[in-house]
Amino acid sequence: AFSNLYGVHPFYMCIENDFNAHGVLLLNSNAQDVTLSPFPSITFRTIGGVLDFYMFLGPTPENVIQQYTEAIGRPYMPPYWSLGFQLCRWGYNSIDVLKKTVERLRQYDIPHDVQYGDIDYMERHLDFTYDKANFAGLPEYIKELKNDGLHYVIILDPFLTKDEPQGTYKPYELGEELGIWVNNSDGVTPFVGKAWPPGDSVYPDYTNPQTAEWWIHMCTEFKNVLDYDGIWIDMNEPANFHSDHHPNCEENNLNYPPYVPDISGGLLAEKTLCPNSKTYLGYHYDTHSLFGWSQAKPTFYASQNATGKRAFVLSRSTFVGSGKYTGHWLGDNFSRWKDMHMSIIGMLEFNLFGIPYIGADICGFNEETTYELCLRWMQLGAFYPFSRNHNAIGNKEQDPGAFGEEFAEISRSALRIRYLLLPYLYTLFYHAHVSGNTVVRGLMHEFTSDPQAQEIDRAFLWGPALMIAPVLEEGARSVDVYFPEASWFDFYTGSHVPVSWKRRFVDVPAPLDIIPLFIRGGYILPTQFPARTTELSRLNPFSLIIALDEQGEASGSLFWDDGDSIDSIEREEYFYVEYQFSNKALKATVIKNGYHGIATLAYDTIQVLGFTSKPNVVFMNGETIPSNRIQYNSNGKTILWISVPLFQELTISFAY
Repeated sequence: AFSNLYGVHPFYMCIENDFNAHGVLLLNSNAQDVTLSPFPSITFRTIGGVLDFYMFLGPTPENVIQQYTEAIGRPYMPPYWSLGFQLCRWGYNSIDVLKKTVERLRQYDIPHDVQYGDIDYMERHLDFTYDKANFAGLPEYIKELKNDGLHYVIILDPFLTKDEPQGTYKPYELGEELGIWVNNSDGVTPFVGKAWPPGDSVYPDYTNPQTAEWWIHMCTEFKNVLDYDGIWIDMNEPANFHSDHHPNCEENNLNYPPYVPDISGGLLAEKTLCPNSKTYLGYHYDTHSLFGWSQAKPTFYASQNATGKRAFVLSRSTFVGSGKYTGHWLGDNFSRWKDMHMSIIGMLEFNLFGIPYIGADICGFNEETTYELCLRWMQLGAFYPFSRNHNAIGNKEQDPGAFGEEFAEISRSALRIRYLLLPYLYTLFYHAHVSGNTVVRGLMHEFTSDPQAQEIDRAFLWGPALMIAPVLEEGARSVDVYFPEASWFDFYTGSHVPVSWKRRFVDVPAPLDIIPLFIRGGYILPTQFPARTTELSRLNPFSLIIALDEQGEASGSLFWDDGDSIDSIEREEYFYVEYQFSNKALKATVIKNGYHGIATLAYDTIQVLGFTSKPNVVFMNGETIPSNRIQYNSNGKTILWISVPLFQELTISFAY
């Protein structure tokens, strides 16, 4: 349905006829609609606030996003563990089902880094509680998970029941004492709505500085109950189950303005608060779109305070600049093939919005998934920056261990490719955090002057170098892949994509166990041998995949730190190395060596794709590499087996 979703980003990027890109932001938080028409033109209509326009002049798509995020705030640096595979469902309903599910993934050796608790872990849906009957032993079980290298994320909702017996529910009573709720139009009595908890609910007003202190306090205290690693904030549009409100929103121009944008229900108050309710900043009419945004920052500090580690926050509602404090998932999707395709578009959009930590519920949230849809979605989801399988209550199980041996094996192989490539993905997040680049990008970002590349929304890139071309149709055993003007290599074989495929759509085989992946010539990807958790994979040897362009050149970089320290970049406690391949030689130059943990890590293989013949002799830092440690395949893939500490500068030259 073409209706409003969970957040507001009144920003667009345009590629002009001369292939220069620019971006425009209308920084406005009021209800609005945006109309595209074929002239081409775009019309913004907003029902309040300021007309505050910002222009970003590019000239490349990546420049536009770098400039945009410089203005609104760069994306936060995610903890390394949060790049692992994550599992959640609403409706485990008991700790036994949860344990059985986690155990099943372990039995099948499926990578698994993060386990969630959705609202069913709470006692009667009350924030800052857990159900001591159905989830008896949860605190101990979370400790067990953490001993196995897993992480646990809790959900918190932005409404608190006001109807618990006096003296039994501290979060509400403390909030009431501090007077931190969103109020009715009188500015004094709290606005009352209905949500998950029993009775009626009030809503914390996160635009009030005191609310932030209360929230951080509650989250930090709850850490002593459940030893969580991150916080998922849901329903923060904010959601209210009363569409008709009680008391009904008064008849006035705020609640019923002369013009209402084309929104679901046609009412500003639909499933949320009356527009004339009051926040610290002003009327809800003006600040509705800022609710999730205003909650993200205090939650970021709450997570950081409570854990003493890098914050992990996942928010449903976002606004311009949210990416500085939170990641996002694309909300309550459906188990349908169309939704799987739409998720790529959503992921590309949020990378433009400065929220690169993004993904959709793998296999779909609402409705029942099918074996094939879920399997193809596991393959695609292995390449979402935020990779989480999530399911709604009442549906059959859809975790990757639920469908038997074959499904588990195919899911495991896709996720192992993800884990292999995590050093590359993490480095992309470093560049996003420091320079504002996108992590996932459309082909048009790299091939701006190719009109065909501008149309592609079924394939996408990780950074500049890896193309992912998922199967998005039931029964399909091949994919129509467009190859822009570049050298491309098949990820699986290392062989060169035929020159005749360039600037053409080619039907590429994609049997059920394969998601087509291609590496772009001119780039060097750092990889690390995968394991079942990032805690284990981070101990493994590194490799480099060097994919040569037409000139026989390539470049890349690796960022590495302990993965979860606060501000390790700002404190310069990290390792950064740049790779350059030219004139048949690789040079690794250490730019920053500020992370002591690098001492135990080493390279074990170097792969070069794109040599036309076998090198006669290979030198590493002046020494000859024995020929039994060099393998050359007829498809042009050369593998060197080496053993060199990661912190050591490298020069490897190939002689013919």
